[in-house]
Amino acid sequence: MKSRTRGITAAVAAIAATALVAGCSAGGSGSGGGDGASATLTLGTNGEITSWDPGQAHVGHQLQPYQVAYDTLILREPDGSYSPMLAEEWSYNEDLTELTLELRDDVTFSDGAAFDGEAVKANLENLRDSNGRQSGQVAAMESVEVVDADTVTVVLAQPDPAFEFYLSQAAGLMGSPASLGTDAMISTPVGTGPYVMDTAQTVSGSQLVFTAREDYWNPDLQKFDSIVLKPFDELTARLNAALSGQIDAGLIDAPSVEQATGAGLTLIEDYRVDWSGLLLMDRDGVIVPELADVRVRQALNHAIDRDTVLQSIARGYGEVTNQVFGPDSGAYVDELDERYPFDPELARELLAEAGYPDGFELPVTAIPGFESAMAVLTQQFEDIGVRVRPISAPGATMLQELADRQHATLIWNLFQGEPWVAINQMISTDALYNPFDSTSEELQTMIEAVRTGGDDSAELAQQVNDYVTENAWFVPFYRADQLYVYDAEKISVEPQVQQAVPSIYNYSPVE
Repeated sequence: MKSRTRGITAAVAAIAATALVAGCSAGGSGSGGGDGASATLTLGTNGEITSWDPGQAHVGHQLQPYQVAYDTLILREPDGSYSPMLAEEWSYNEDLTELTLELRDDVTFSDGAAFDGEAVKANLENLRDSNGRQSGQVAAMESVEVVDADTVTVVLAQPDPAFEFYLSQAAGLMGSPASLGTDAMISTPVGTGPYVMDTAQTVSGSQLVFTAREDYWNPDLQKFDSIVLKPFDELTARLNAALSGQIDAGLIDAPSVEQATGAGLTLIEDYRVDWSGLLLMDRDGVIVPELADVRVRQALNHAIDRDTVLQSIARGYGEVTNQVFGPDSGAYVDELDERYPFDPELARELLAEAGYPDGFELPVTAIPGFESAMAVLTQQFEDIGVRVRPISAPGATMLQELADRQHATLIWNLFQGEPWVAINQMISTDALYNPFDSTSEELQTMIEAVRTGGDDSAELAQQVNDYVTENAWFVPFYRADQLYVYDAEKISVEPQVQQAVPSIYNYSPVE
């Protein structure tokens, strides 16, 4: 069995955020802008950054803090489109194995060093060699060739349709080469970004204070004089910080929405990043023989009253779905959301056709925090004769157990990202969430078409979406709302597509 260590490492930090909603943020006031910002923006974070070395950077909730001190090679706009940042232009060769980036020539790091092609090479190799949580983003990278000070070519072993996306994420974060891998960079970032850490005011575990760089190359992005990051690990503390006006914005959970909005905070509507549901990973019936029959897996989908599940677990904050690719991915297919209507009678008929008229026992794994989902699933499956045997897996070891094929199913939330990212997260034979290496010749042909599809990759991924939906690889429940609230009297906030919290550039002070 092939190793999935890289995927496990990348996913470990997401476990707590999967079961619990991530942090709030803290207060500030005033007006600002690139021509003389005077506001302070204080944001909560999902825990504290353990290392500011960009080779250890993460995504999701934990990308936002790195954006304070680091620029990326490519800027991802709120709608998911790409714009120049440290790279002014970029282009692929004909077979999509070489990406050439033309770099800005007026950028320095906060230690005074010049940003250039050698710095890009050092950072990409640092991420590759560091075994950080997102080192998989450069797994396809074969080498980095410095053409001249302002030009680099990244050579890929094979096309990677998500590589531009990665360069707007962890792989694109640029740190000063002199600091990469040093002990000092663990606690203090050294980047080209809009803000620098004020170490005198920073207190680990309490607040991290950043001030605007005077010599920053793009002052239009400096909308505040300072940014303060505060970790809130406990939900009640985060909510209280929001309600008391200590914070400007942050994530809360569904039971807190009414209280937060009643207190005058604004909720960003229709902000969805993850899908929630049941992964039917044992599709060859290694642990649960019944799951090898597609009719059984389809029956489980028809057994779910998704509207009830959404109300019971998420209090209606979300949108029911039958597919695991989101509407913003390009791989979404409208009609697939009608593929499995709630129909217990049809579910029982499918089970009988598969040879299980009396149902069967289904082990279902979940980590702490998914008790409500387990209860609803148990009741709805019982109605068709499927008896759920709950398995509680500790979060610290669950992902390794998953890679070791110890679990047949899993209640989970997964990111609805770019198609190639999603495929390699849960569908390909390298995917952590496909531990039994489920595949077929037909599916492999579809995946290869996505990999080499260039600008058509997202559309080609619709075929993959159709395949895994028709073959019932998953039992999706709903696309969950990211419940992000902010004080609209102090700041304006624009959501970031497919990102758990908005990018740092999406906040502005209210004039």
